[in-house]
Amino acid sequence: MAAIQSPYGLRAVNHLGGTPYAGSTRMYPIASGYAVNIYNGSVVKIVNPGNATDGTIEIVNDLGNNADAFVAGTIGVFVGCTFTDPISGNVTFRQNYPTGTVAADIQAYVIDDPQVIFMAQASAAVAATELGRNIPFTALQATGTGNLISGNSTSSVNAAGIAATATIAFRIVDFVDSPTSTVGDAFTDLLIKFNPTYHQMTASLGI
Repeated sequence: MAAIQSPYGLRAVNHLGGTPYAGSTRMYPIASGYAVNIYNGSVVKIVNPGNATDGTIEIVNDLGNNADAFVAGTIGVFVGCTFTDPISGNVTFRQNYPTGTVAADIQAYVIDDPQVIFMAQASAAVAATELGRNIPFTALQATGTGNLISGNSTSSVNAAGIAATATIAFRIVDFVDSPTSTVGDAFTDLLIKFNPTYHQMTASLGI
């Protein structure tokens, strides 16, 4: 996989201490009619106070780098949603949230544990010497940064943006070692976690 450019957003692997990730999520509302696709593996935020949709979930549209840091309220990674289909009246479960969905009961499943380690693909090769450094997104998450057929994100992290700077969103904690992925591959698969300042559960500043 890591020899081929095929980014997939963030996929939960385990916890920082090494214990397995058991699939736990928390449910957060999405505003009816929200006009951006959210894909499985997308980073999401709680909408800031003062907004008409305060308390709902939206996609994070910041790179998470020095010039464009994640905003307060960044809460974790979206892994699906449920809502009552406005046409059929059936309760629907989806891998992604389709832009413009109109329903009063849209609920997102979000991995909001700040100690979860995620797998993500880098935009280029990353050497073993980059372990412990910080890395941002390659491009802004948006309505098109995903695959509508699979429902999965296509976001990657930016190998060219690796630095020790404190304002970068993610920390490289390890490398994926598998028959299809190893350190230094053309599009290196990394294990990353949120830096504490940029996750709502560990940031000292509230929203």
